[in-house]
Amino acid sequence: MEKSLEIIMDIGEQMLLSGAEISRIEESVLRLGEALGAKRTDAFIITSNMEVSLHDEKGVNYTQTRRVSNIGTDIEKLHRLNALIRKICYGNITHEEIEAQLEKIKTSKAYPFGVILLAYGLISGAFTLFFGGGIVEAVCSVIIGFVLAFIVKGTELGALNKIFAKFFCSFASALLAFVCLKFGIVSTVDHIIIGNIMLIIPGVGLTVAIRDLFVGDNLSGALRSIEVVLFAFAIAGGYFLAAGIMGGGAI
Repeated sequence: MEKSLEIIMDIGEQMLLSGAEISRIEESVLRLGEALGAKRTDAFIITSNMEVSLHDEKGVNYTQTRRVSNIGTDIEKLHRLNALIRKICYGNITHEEIEAQLEKIKTSKAYPFGVILLAYGLISGAFTLFFGGGIVEAVCSVIIGFVLAFIVKGTELGALNKIFAKFFCSFASALLAFVCLKFGIVSTVDHIIIGNIMLIIPGVGLTVAIRDLFVGDNLSGALRSIEVVLFAFAIAGGYFLAAGIMGGGAI
């Protein structure tokens, strides 16, 4: 049963790190406990902590608590974890096979940085055009998007606090936009800044927070909502600092 609990904790942790909703994780933990032979399974999960208890047929209780940090969003990894959970629930897999597949999921690489770089540039330019910017503004936004991709990668490698990372990304992108304005490349920075800020707005986090609240996970939903609000303040603060340094006005 201890081995089963360790497997359940590992899968639940990876789901939490990948950005899954709390209700999804708790349901998966309960299903895994039943599939792995537990008579009863109890789970208490929030955005930074997991506590799971398994009870065997003899009434022995096995409990483990795990601290979870650096939560992000990885839909592809979450999809693979869901497939593994379904396979476990069907009962046609051993503990050794589960551990091997879970380790493969853990070490799976995300998209190559070149693809991420291209996506940042194209998304920035597309949003700039969408919000009314011209071709020149879109080109500047694409270039700033490329720079922003490197900055985001650097903050991830340096394990920078997420709130400060959002602040720094907003500050850097706004500052570069004002540089384009100072050199006369563009006549306004509004659409450029909006296009680049769309890359760092925590839209997925807000969606998950609202869903947690709707399904009754009020504590997790409140924690995620607070995090989203702090991110929003950090993004706004980064812009206003850049605008103050460069003598710009509000959007």
